[in-house]
Amino acid sequence: MTDKVIRIFKIINAIQSSPGITASDLAIRCDVNIRTVYRDLEIISHFAPVTNEGRGTGYKFMGKFFLYPLDFSEQEAMAFSLLPSILNQDKIPPGFHTAYDKVMGTHLKEKSKSNAILENIGDIIQMGKPAYRKESRNFLQPIIGAIVEQQSIRAIYHSQSRNATTQRVIDPYYLIPRDQRFYLIGYCHLKEAIRTFRISRFQEVEVTDKSFDKGDFNIKKYLKNTWSIDRGNKNIKFKVRFHPEIARYIKEEELFVHPWMSDEQDGSLLFEVTVNNEKEFTKWILQYGPNAEILEPASAREGLKGQLTQWMEIYQK
Repeated sequence: MTDKVIRIFKIINAIQSSPGITASDLAIRCDVNIRTVYRDLEIISHFAPVTNEGRGTGYKFMGKFFLYPLDFSEQEAMAFSLLPSILNQDKIPPGFHTAYDKVMGTHLKEKSKSNAILENIGDIIQMGKPAYRKESRNFLQPIIGAIVEQQSIRAIYHSQSRNATTQRVIDPYYLIPRDQRFYLIGYCHLKEAIRTFRISRFQEVEVTDKSFDKGDFNIKKYLKNTWSIDRGNKNIKFKVRFHPEIARYIKEEELFVHPWMSDEQDGSLLFEVTVNNEKEFTKWILQYGPNAEILEPASAREGLKGQLTQWMEIYQK
């Protein structure tokens, strides 16, 4: 753990002193393999705005950000606090102890601020309450803390699809906002696979002292072609024509899947996108009523016609 803390310091200092430094150069400086550097960069990204604009461009901090000292996790702070006791006192350079005291002092101050923010996160981020429960606790605070500290959580979760309540141990990876709700994506030890959990369906959450490592998990790859949050298993290409009245609004939609769009002479908009969940995409289209027409695939078009026919039968009674 001490080696890890020192290595993260080296990476931060290297990026600050050499903006644009590559992962391979960082690996050479730290004398580790490149996968270790990627894992360290993932940890750093939780508390520092490190960015890589593309292959070959290297890493740098956004804006005028300058990080000193490091915002340690509890484990890292404990490891760093032991550093003076394990170093060879004869080889410690002048000024080390005063610098060390400044680092630890500032860390404790910043940690206090972070804890205060987490304690009030439920008031900062307002969430709705499930209709099927009269009272619902807001578990954002412990979940966000567990994500940052990379600690597993023990939870009781209600699954609506199976109408069952189970106890699970979860490694929380990412908190994802979708459709006025929050979802947690992480590794479920019960199912031994990556799963998506709706935050409002947690009935209990307890942060454990067990640490986890995301390994090579990539959230963008995991959610590729996922329109909202539910991942399907078959990619479908849609082509939709939007009426001129709403074309400009569609262009400003903040989407999670990148579409191809082209303007028609009459002002309408052709919208093409590949998604892996037909139901989610069709639900989004329906909100625009007759101002959105599914052109392809034919199966989705026919399915929507059948659904509209059912609606007509209901309202004609």
